[in-house]
Amino acid sequence: MNVHFTNLYKLIPNKKLLFYKMNNLLKNNQLIGGKEIDNFQKEFSRFVNSKFTIAVGNGTDALEIAIRSLKLKKNSEIIVPANTWISTAAAVVTNEFKLVLCDINLDDYTICLSDLKKKINKKTSCIIPVHLYGNPAHMISIKRIIGKRNIKIIEDCAQAQGSFVNGMHVGTFGDIGTFSFFPSKNIGGIGDGGAIVTNNKKIFDFCLRYRNHGAVEKYDHKFVGRNSRLDCINSCLIREKIKRYNQTLKKRRTLAKIYHKKLKSIKNIKLYNYQKNFRYSYHQFVIRLDKYRDELKLFLKKNKVETMIHYPYMLNELTFFNYKKKLINCNMLGKKILSLPISEEHSVKEINYICKIIKSFFN
Repeated sequence: MNVHFTNLYKLIPNKKLLFYKMNNLLKNNQLIGGKEIDNFQKEFSRFVNSKFTIAVGNGTDALEIAIRSLKLKKNSEIIVPANTWISTAAAVVTNEFKLVLCDINLDDYTICLSDLKKKINKKTSCIIPVHLYGNPAHMISIKRIIGKRNIKIIEDCAQAQGSFVNGMHVGTFGDIGTFSFFPSKNIGGIGDGGAIVTNNKKIFDFCLRYRNHGAVEKYDHKFVGRNSRLDCINSCLIREKIKRYNQTLKKRRTLAKIYHKKLKSIKNIKLYNYQKNFRYSYHQFVIRLDKYRDELKLFLKKNKVETMIHYPYMLNELTFFNYKKKLINCNMLGKKILSLPISEEHSVKEINYICKIIKSFFN
């Protein structure tokens, strides 16, 4: 059996209908903006239960624009977990704020609450919790830690479409939520794409203008912005995926349960420690091994199972961030974690096969 990590073509739903809709967009010269994007923004707001959605060019732009919209104090500090894609930290540096990297917890790889308490100080203006791998960060506890301090929250939800805490979709706890529609995401587009969600009208108005050279209508420029727009053809696919996303999540959860059931008895493997009041979207299924990670990866490859590593290094290990403080849980983590295949394209048979290969390795 040959198990690919992902097959993006298989993830495209209703291909005939989708290509018909795309062809109509091309025929009618509807490539940027217009009703297609307006409809996407309304539908995504309903999907996450936020008042406003601003479609942008990609998830990195969403983060950068979100930070700029908050008009934070110059030279203040923004706290980011060290285990995340580089965009989360790069958006802080690009906006010329001081980057403070926080440790993560080993139960679900989201931001460590005890280290967060230590990192917050008078210079802290914002925290960016990352809902990594589809695992929600502990937002209620984070807000409790912040208390009455004037500290803003931007939730990085790039990997967490369909993740909830206490019945609330991630991205709606803080001031702003940012999303990515990169093709490999649970709701992925044809190319790059992103969105910003907020319940704050002032933030919405700023982001709406800023993504389009400071204008809402043509030649309506109020300030210098940037060009960051989701194109209509990309939007068309994303909207189709949103319509059937409940089925997608159901399949991913079924496969995740198989992994848990079959792998939990293997002492060398550490799995997620799930919270009862959280709902997970299983963007990735990551296992941790203190020993034999590379050997297992090679063994799976020999048995035609593709795996990946998210991520092979922590951000504090990148020399150009020049971050010298020690992070205990993150230490050497990139050499211990392994992402196993999981998506709606995979079959129960394939996941059982992967578990069988992993068991045979340890036996």
